[in-house]
Amino acid sequence: MTAASDGVRRAGAWWDGPRGVIDAVLRRPLASFHLIVTLTVILTVFGLVMVLSASSVEGYSKSGSAYGLFTTQVVFAILGTVLFYVALRIPVRFMRRLAVPSIFVTTLLLALVLIPGVGTESQGAQRWFVVGGLSIQPSELVKLALCVWGAHLLSARLRDHASLKELLVPLVPVAILICTLIILEPNLSTTITIAIIVGTLLWFAGLHLKVFAIFVISGAAMAIALAMVEGYRSERVQSFLGNIDDPQGAGYQARQARYALANGGLFGQGLGQSRAKWNYLPNAHNDFIFAIIGEELGLLGGLLVIGLFVLLAFVGLRIALRAVDPFLRMMTATITVLISAQALINIGYVIGLLPVTGIQLPLLSAGGTSTFTVLVMLGLLANAARHEPEAVAALAAGGDGRIGRFLRLPQPESYAPPRAQAWRARRDRLADPSGLPSRTAPPRVRSAANDPRTGDRRTARRGPAAYFGFGAHAPDPAPSRRRGAPESRRVPARSGYAHSAYAGDVHDADRPRRYDTGGQGRSAPRVRYRTYPEATTARTSRHDDTMSPRYRR
Repeated sequence: MTAASDGVRRAGAWWDGPRGVIDAVLRRPLASFHLIVTLTVILTVFGLVMVLSASSVEGYSKSGSAYGLFTTQVVFAILGTVLFYVALRIPVRFMRRLAVPSIFVTTLLLALVLIPGVGTESQGAQRWFVVGGLSIQPSELVKLALCVWGAHLLSARLRDHASLKELLVPLVPVAILICTLIILEPNLSTTITIAIIVGTLLWFAGLHLKVFAIFVISGAAMAIALAMVEGYRSERVQSFLGNIDDPQGAGYQARQARYALANGGLFGQGLGQSRAKWNYLPNAHNDFIFAIIGEELGLLGGLLVIGLFVLLAFVGLRIALRAVDPFLRMMTATITVLISAQALINIGYVIGLLPVTGIQLPLLSAGGTSTFTVLVMLGLLANAARHEPEAVAALAAGGDGRIGRFLRLPQPESYAPPRAQAWRARRDRLADPSGLPSRTAPPRVRSAANDPRTGDRRTARRGPAAYFGFGAHAPDPAPSRRRGAPESRRVPARSGYAHSAYAGDVHDADRPRRYDTGGQGRSAPRVRYRTYPEATTARTSRHDDTMSPRYRR
């Protein structure tokens, strides 16, 4: 296709309606990177504006200045922006080297904050360090460290076809230690987010569905037990269930939040015109800032916030699905689920669908440590977006774009399997040049998402992660034959799946492999075909590696 015809095709997409516009935007190699940067800027600026509006009255009543809390939020936002840029430039290898030290340091900080005289106590909880007049919450830092370290740990285990014990240890014991330290602060809401991180890592690692269900049920039972032990937590749950009807007691915050949302109507009272922030709604600038957004900007403003987080979730999962590096794939998926889950829980209890938990709205609620931690997470997402295969190719060809040239970002490196994995693949090829699976080897689980015999696209028996293309039994990332690929692009490969990091995942060990005869009958030589790597795209989950004429439709 010539450049002129390609330009006409792209220009014509703008006349196809909204769907054509979306397709035209998402076709660009750096679309994910640009969307993440744009959403980060919008959410950060919008969050600063709403914090100023929601905290002005409380700040003036406490310190005599309407800009006190806003100034602190700006300082942490600037720090988070600097760390966003650092996370955007950091190489993936160096990122993985920092995984173990970061989880060790943050866990140590969680223990130190509990020591009297070292940590600062406020409102009955000891959760903060005060450094230079700024309070830092270690429980927020440990979320970031756990996302990176958990992805680093499980991605290495998946390459080695780890057992159930190797998937759970040491991830689950370390998570239990972290949750224990956080509960001692006490801080149940952050404990819930830690459980979300661990559950997401195990889900996308391909944990068996039964084991995952046991994990979820155990976590939910523990959360309910902890909620019922503490007095104020129990009152919140009882008020949500309707067992306590005290307008001035446990249900006061939730009731005032609903009043604020109702007062906003469709278009809102106008920016800065909220009435609930005049000490009618406690923590209006923090946990319940969505109620202020709904009152000042109305239903349309609330839907705009929800739409921004839905778009962020879509882009984050898109980056994860298009990533080739298992570490980046798992880390981006975990960060995306964490941010989306926090937004969902916060909005849910503000509008009355969930009991009040105290989880903040990312980038919009006032909270310094939470703000710059989420900005670092988004920086890691943007970094992973630059490592998509199409983005790497475009950047190598000099397509940095205006944002890349302005930020002076380094060229991302193409993903290469570790030396140990390449050595094992070479050893397997030398041991069995025919490419047939050994009958003495343990049988592998067939990936139902890429089964040439049945065409079944259900999840693999190993776990639910195949729905999203994650885990050890994801479809082959380097397909050897695609339907409709030109014959001139097909070259023989000596042994079927020798080029794949997921060799042997498609067939069981006790089943003979079918070979493509090329229409020459059963006496034809057993020759495998594959496509040149540059002819493949990032979306390879639908490619079929073993389709013979008998099974093609």
